Amino acid sequence: MKLFWLIVAGGCVVVAAIFLLRGDFDRALVVAAVGMVAWFLNYRMQVKEKLAEMDSAQEENIEVNDLDEDK
Repeated sequence: MKLFWLIVAGGCVVVAAIFLLRGDFDRALVVAAVGMVAWFLNYRMQVKEKLAEMDSAQEENIEVNDLDEDK
């Protein structure tokens, strides 16, 4: 899903650039805004995935420490 949002953001950049070259600034602004939302969603998914990895690593660390204390 991250790749999808990154592709959408890249496509929006290209389309916004085309609108800018044609002088259609209103459409370029709207497409650029959609591209920024797609980029934000991509970034959000990356952060969410990293946080999940950190949580699972922290849980494993807690389990290992609990086992060490039982000995």
